[in-house]
Amino acid sequence: MSKLTGLTGALLALATPALAAETDWPAFGHDHSNRNASDLTQIDRSNVGQLAPAWIFQTGVTGYFQAQPVMVEGVMYLSTTQNHVAALDAKTGKVLWTYLHKPRTDKIFGPPSNRGVAVSDGLVYEATMDGRIVALDAKTGKLAWDKEAVRPEEGETETASGLADTLGGKPVQGSSRLGFKMPPLVAEGLVIVGVTGAGYGLHVEDPTGGLDGGAVVGIEGGYGRRGWLAAYDAKTGEERWRWYVTPSEGWEGKFSEATPDGEALHRDIAAEKAAAPQNRDAWRVGGGSLWMTPAYDPTLGLIYLGTGNPAPQNFGASRPGDNLYTMCLVALDVHTGKLRWYYQQVPHDEWGYDVAAPPFLLDGPNGTKAVASASKTGWIYVHDRATGALLTRSEPLLAQKNLFQPPSAEGTVVAPGPLGAVSWPPTAYDGHLAYVQVRHGATTYTVKSVPAGPGRPEIRFTETGTAKGEPSFSTLTAVDLNGGGRIAWSVRAGSRLSGGTLATAGGLVFSGEEDGHLDAHDSATGKLLWRFQCGAGISGPAMTYAIDGRQYVAVAAGGASYTQAAGFGTGDALVVFALPQ
Repeated sequence: MSKLTGLTGALLALATPALAAETDWPAFGHDHSNRNASDLTQIDRSNVGQLAPAWIFQTGVTGYFQAQPVMVEGVMYLSTTQNHVAALDAKTGKVLWTYLHKPRTDKIFGPPSNRGVAVSDGLVYEATMDGRIVALDAKTGKLAWDKEAVRPEEGETETASGLADTLGGKPVQGSSRLGFKMPPLVAEGLVIVGVTGAGYGLHVEDPTGGLDGGAVVGIEGGYGRRGWLAAYDAKTGEERWRWYVTPSEGWEGKFSEATPDGEALHRDIAAEKAAAPQNRDAWRVGGGSLWMTPAYDPTLGLIYLGTGNPAPQNFGASRPGDNLYTMCLVALDVHTGKLRWYYQQVPHDEWGYDVAAPPFLLDGPNGTKAVASASKTGWIYVHDRATGALLTRSEPLLAQKNLFQPPSAEGTVVAPGPLGAVSWPPTAYDGHLAYVQVRHGATTYTVKSVPAGPGRPEIRFTETGTAKGEPSFSTLTAVDLNGGGRIAWSVRAGSRLSGGTLATAGGLVFSGEEDGHLDAHDSATGKLLWRFQCGAGISGPAMTYAIDGRQYVAVAAGGASYTQAAGFGTGDALVVFALPQ
């Protein structure tokens, strides 16, 4: 890994307000509440226009730089694509140590991105795309322990002969490959992390590495994997418990005709029940990836996480039933992994509406202790933390079209599509408003088939593609979750938003764009107050911290699928901003 540190020469001769104390950013989302918000006030509405780079660190590894840094006691810890880790002096960017990750296999799912590390009791924890959890000494970067949790290619199924040619000549990958993307949660002496890649089944590989352009399809058959979340001893790496997303009993659920909040699902329940006997083992390959870090309530001893789509994605014929516990917000006992409650946002999903964004804790209506989940379907759901009861559902974050209408041979246009409304990037919550990046757009879901051939039956699948003529844009939207879920304000972005949001007590909301801009908005009105071109697309969430009376804002700029598809390059820079001294 190489580095580049530097101080901007464009310093203005203005005094900067002092801070009372140093303030860390000790975990993903700032703390176990996952609120992605800070009480720091030095950078505020009146002076954010003076914000300029204080130092820059370049990893030397480009592409899908999605990590949110962690800062503890003056040291910043940062993971990169390829799962390398660096410890930096948080004032200057000076490299203190680096860890070079050596994967044991190159058969991973998707691009080799990583979304952050966890730091606790002198150790730095990272979950890797090649299925390992590593613990590093926080002072030296030396390996403390290395646990192989899963082999990504384990159980992989070979593709049927000739299938690639019948699907446009694009390479077809067999069974999903399991690995880790999320920053671990460290709680009660446990390192808790869940796998991605479980819900895709047999699919056409997308050369852009994402879902844009409709290259990924779900194909009928037993090609998926079973998603899981596990807890490991923080000192030794030994597994303490594991929870599987798809249960061996009850996976079919109630064959729900509507979502729990009353939206019709347009399912052919009779056909599903008729198909159930020959698909009773579908749970064994049922999917349910876990994309982002759980929130944790130490008083209740519960962790809250969102689960991903069932397998095969977007095609439900071979998995009749509700496909529990995919597409859910779930609460688990932190000590045992036992399920306490669940809320399935989309039973029998056929649209890719993963509950991907990290849940966050809040004081809900009338002071209720609550947990919120921003969804791909276009709502923010607020639940009682102890029981899971739905307390409120926000106004729609975007214009929904044909929501929950099933894929068809003619092609069904549905808004939103599999990228959301709200995907994995975190939502910031400042105690009053939730600030969320919303993608507006539609997708066409088309059921297709490959005729039977020598040695194989007919293959059916759902293909996703861009819905021509439908609008496509992003908004930064503020939602009052204590005011009935009303939208307080919404502003259209210059390019597609990504990476998530950061709120500060200085009255600001920071939001990244895929064209490389980091923006600062007035948190009360949405007015754009400042923006900076970071040189590559923002695809990770910003964070903030303070040292020696100076507040900093840091964000990774490594490019994103949209900018790469448009012909722009990737980057490798962590850009750290501050007011002039």
